Amino acid sequence: MTATTGTDSSIRDAASTLAPSPNDGGEVSKRLWTIPNVLSAIRLVGCFGLIWLALAERPMAVLILFVILEMTDWFDGRLAIALHQQTEFGAKLDSTADAALAGSTLFAGLWLHWAALQPEVPFMVAAIGMYAVSSFYGLWKFLQIPTYHTYGAKKSWGLITIGVVCIFGGWATWPYRVALIVVTLTNLEAILITRVLTAPHVDVLSLYHALRLERADKSEAS
Repeated sequence: MTATTGTDSSIRDAASTLAPSPNDGGEVSKRLWTIPNVLSAIRLVGCFGLIWLALAERPMAVLILFVILEMTDWFDGRLAIALHQQTEFGAKLDSTADAALAGSTLFAGLWLHWAALQPEVPFMVAAIGMYAVSSFYGLWKFLQIPTYHTYGAKKSWGLITIGVVCIFGGWATWPYRVALIVVTLTNLEAILITRVLTAPHVDVLSLYHALRLERADKSEAS
């Protein structure tokens, strides 16, 4: 009788371990709806507002909204670290929102300032083309678009912000050209990072960090 009771108790314990907790859904929700993720979602949705304002021929409103959305990008990464809310989903959402913001801002700039930006088209094509190569390479190798958030990517966003302000302020286009060159080089580094890694990683700060990660992975495997 004692042995049977012990067995039954073990079965019940195992079942309770395997059974989903009624609070699991709430925990998943908490991990998804963090403050950094909400900011990224706001940036993603706000991109549609940028396009609408551009079509409505309201350049100053486009610039103001762009700066606001760019500030969400500045805050979400820092809050994720400060609040210990860094997740793989958050990194992917952040990268998606960044790509959408870059695309919608590019559309707004071309729509409203085509004459000024026409000489910059080759640099735009180079930046977009290198981003496409980086994305497809990541999809081919790891079945996901890279979300490395490198130092170069962070610096290039600052340069893009300066370039966009200069264009919409009617001052100069060369800062935007510099930003596009840096974006192209940043995506080239992302391609090299994907080439070096044998397993997918998020938040890889540079090619140097990718080499260190790969050495660490090989050490653990051996």
